[in-house]
Amino acid sequence: MIERSRWVPVLFILFILLFLELSAGPARCLPYDKDPVPAKAPVPHRLVLNTFSGEKILPHGIEVYSGKAIIQILALRDDVVRVRVGPDGALPEDASWAVLPAVRQERANITPESSERAVGFRTKSLRIQIDRATLRLSLTDLEGNVLQEDAGDWPVEFHDKSFRIYKQMPLDEHYFGLGDKAGALDRRNQTFTLWNTDAYNFQESTDPLYKSIPFFLTMRGGRSLGVLFDNTWCSSFDFGKEVDGVYSFGAEGGPIDYYLLYGPEPKRVVEHYAWLTGLPPLPPLWTLGYQQSRFSYENEEELRRVADKLRADRIPTDALYLDIDYQKNNRPFTVDPDRFPNFVPMLADLKKEDFHVVGITDLHIAALPHAGYAPYDTGVGGGHFVRNPDGSVFVGKVWPGPSVFPDFTQQSTRQWWGTLYFDLVSDGLAGFWNDMNEPSVFNTPDKTMPDDVQHRIAEAGFQPRVASHREIHNVYGMENSRATYEGLLKISPNLRPFVLTRATYAGGHRYAATWTGDNSATWNHLRLTTPMLENLGLSGFGLSGADVGGFIGTPSPELLTKWTELAAFQPIDRNHSEKGTAQREPWVHGPEQEDIRRRYIEERYKLMPYLYTVVEEMSRTGLPVLRPLFLEFPDATADKHPLDLDAGNEFLFGADLLVAPPPFPEKLDAYPVHFPPLDWYDYWTGERLKSAGKPSLMPVFVHPALDALPIYVREGSIVPMQPLVQSTEEIPPGPLLLRVYPGRDCKGSLYQDDGKTMEYKRGVFLRMQFACTTEGNSVKVHIGAHLGSYRPWWSKVQVEVYGLDSTASYTMVSGKADPSPVVADLSHHRVSVTISDDGHGSDLEISPQR
Repeated sequence: MIERSRWVPVLFILFILLFLELSAGPARCLPYDKDPVPAKAPVPHRLVLNTFSGEKILPHGIEVYSGKAIIQILALRDDVVRVRVGPDGALPEDASWAVLPAVRQERANITPESSERAVGFRTKSLRIQIDRATLRLSLTDLEGNVLQEDAGDWPVEFHDKSFRIYKQMPLDEHYFGLGDKAGALDRRNQTFTLWNTDAYNFQESTDPLYKSIPFFLTMRGGRSLGVLFDNTWCSSFDFGKEVDGVYSFGAEGGPIDYYLLYGPEPKRVVEHYAWLTGLPPLPPLWTLGYQQSRFSYENEEELRRVADKLRADRIPTDALYLDIDYQKNNRPFTVDPDRFPNFVPMLADLKKEDFHVVGITDLHIAALPHAGYAPYDTGVGGGHFVRNPDGSVFVGKVWPGPSVFPDFTQQSTRQWWGTLYFDLVSDGLAGFWNDMNEPSVFNTPDKTMPDDVQHRIAEAGFQPRVASHREIHNVYGMENSRATYEGLLKISPNLRPFVLTRATYAGGHRYAATWTGDNSATWNHLRLTTPMLENLGLSGFGLSGADVGGFIGTPSPELLTKWTELAAFQPIDRNHSEKGTAQREPWVHGPEQEDIRRRYIEERYKLMPYLYTVVEEMSRTGLPVLRPLFLEFPDATADKHPLDLDAGNEFLFGADLLVAPPPFPEKLDAYPVHFPPLDWYDYWTGERLKSAGKPSLMPVFVHPALDALPIYVREGSIVPMQPLVQSTEEIPPGPLLLRVYPGRDCKGSLYQDDGKTMEYKRGVFLRMQFACTTEGNSVKVHIGAHLGSYRPWWSKVQVEVYGLDSTASYTMVSGKADPSPVVADLSHHRVSVTISDDGHGSDLEISPQR
């Protein structure tokens, strides 16, 4: 038992810890706490919306009143509704950085419904009811399945400007999204804060991180609902950790404005989210190739040496990165003449070798008056920097030293920012990397701008006004990447920009790709990568990656090899590392490791037609490249819980390839691979796994090996591939390859264009559709005609048909004249034939010889 005198220092320490917790930057945003202020502080005014005062039926929805408060629910589509709350007698401003203006004006027809118990309406897909006694909102489908229902005695609660919304959390419901949060794929029983943070050396429990994407989707019984909480202030989400059986979300200020998006399929929810927040642009093809980076390749000689070695060792590569050391004294939009004395000729030489060079351009501008530094001089002259409350320009310390920060909430500032890229584009840089844009500031207590820094909103669709940094912080990085993207597009209107951003908000995928930030060279961070990228993809960022090998620290040879294998099947494949760490290029650790790494990078390039087709689909639908299993197979289990909860770190690369890395990659034990209930083919051997698709979902056990990454192809897939090239600029030397995996609903597609320009928007593209059917031991393959005006690189098509285990000889009994002989490769369970492709389509049949 502790003596009374010893309690004094213990209590003092506890009090200090509590004070630090409450006064720290992001930790101050804890609206899920009932009273997140010290006991001696003024008690916040509390307002609970749980009393029904009246109603008003609207042409496309309803308004319900609780005293002065207004709750408005509108149907934008039959399966998308918007909920807004105004506590003081007026709805909040109808403006958004995330949701497209035209979409917010969409409306669907409704049928009002009213009873003694509830008031509401229904659409062709949904029923919305508000309980007259409690003001609880419930959302169901037309069969009565509950999709979302308010919880508690006060479903909406205000504490002055902060508020919280409470929803019932069924035992069998699961939650996904919120961007690049670390930890498990399922958000259930976790809490999260959204406050963009320079989270250097983040770990599994670190929160918040770099991005604020307030969107998640629920999965229950195979049915999915999406929730977009459109609020830029510091916000938080609690999935049953505070109160058992209740999840909640809220913010420290700003509007209650959220959208409910019904599937029922999760793919449909993701498509709804893309409809609300916009589609990602089709990126340049080269951005899908292997990318080599480091903080930093510090001079011209080093960068040229790395480029030469990549080509000499025949490691396919498309991009090289320049971190801050290529700049003079770390000043954005400069080039150090001592380290890079031949910058323009160097870029030209690298371009001839088919390298695209990406340069970093952080958003902090060195505060250098009267020094001839144009970004500062023109920014001051145009009034483009954020200000302190007294009207002076805010100055904070970052890499260049004292720095000023553009006010990206002004359209004029974004336009000015875009002009700063003209010289670097003219020099030959192919893409740009916006880092440190949370924004990160070194010399402030919160490591970002102070709360009272002022932004002057001057943006179409917004009321002109001054906003505190507390309101703008979470969208600042997104508007930075927007300014970069739009500026590059203005400089080169017919070229597709490439922007990589670290911080962003919902809708930021319209302007930039992203990565998971400063990860670590550990096995655990390799394991964390997959769920982070899956949740980013569900949150709009289908083009995302993680620093291969880990940014912080030096990976072991085995870790770098396994990470390189996995990254070959992720949307962005960039090897990047920190100053002071050992070199990270594929050839380090000797030829045995390099051979394995090269083989997987080569496989990515062979799959480029498939990958580019998936990315083009993403640009039309919002569906990500890297997908959790439930996105394609929401009914894969008997009780329809997401199969991913059983399947370790398995994921889908596009719709057709299942990648099954070990759930704990450092362990040597055999592990189970779980399959959705179909037949699957081993990607490497061609063997058909007919037992894997039984309803019992019996797993296949895999023994891990350093050079092996298990990959499987779903039955009914036709996967387009190409001969090996060393970059996407190189014309593949041979026929288009179609891998045909017979099975139910057998089909595939291919998309091609020039990979660079906007000409595809004017019809200069190629689209093809494929199909197959099986009759006994014969397989019929249909190759569709070319659609679009783009002329492909191939004139012949090699068709490989898998799953033919017979030792019989095969022949093509129908098809194009003068085909090549049918070649059997029984070790890979396939037969192949090559035919000419004149663009008009072909039908062929491969059958055993009689």
